[in-house]
Amino acid sequence: MAYWLVKSEPFKYSWDQFVKDKQTFWDGVRNYQARNNLKAMQKGDEVFFYHSNEGLAIVGIAKVAKEFYQDPTTEDPNWVVVDLKPVKAFTKPVSLAEMKAEPSLANLALIRQGRLSVCPVTDAEWHTILEMGNMQ
Repeated sequence: MAYWLVKSEPFKYSWDQFVKDKQTFWDGVRNYQARNNLKAMQKGDEVFFYHSNEGLAIVGIAKVAKEFYQDPTTEDPNWVVVDLKPVKAFTKPVSLAEMKAEPSLANLALIRQGRLSVCPVTDAEWHTILEMGNMQ
């Protein structure tokens, strides 16, 4: 199993809306590195849901429900989506400031490549963030 992080601006698509929808396809990715990360996701992989722009925090955990396929919002074959479903909300969201202050997360892609909307998370980073959010 691999771990990932996806970003969403809460005013466009929030964790609460995601939970209400029960499942969604993750569309709108128009960066090749982020697209390649979508293509690498496997069914069952776990994903942090990060509120960007406002909130700036990891607020929940999702799971990959379906591996990549053509993005239905465009006819351009370069772009893909995956299906995600919510698993659990964080009892204590983990803010970007908290992650930046944690030395063991210095190489977290969210911090190193702040504009990347879909990024990998290492096993050690995943477990550190779960601890920070009181999820373990």
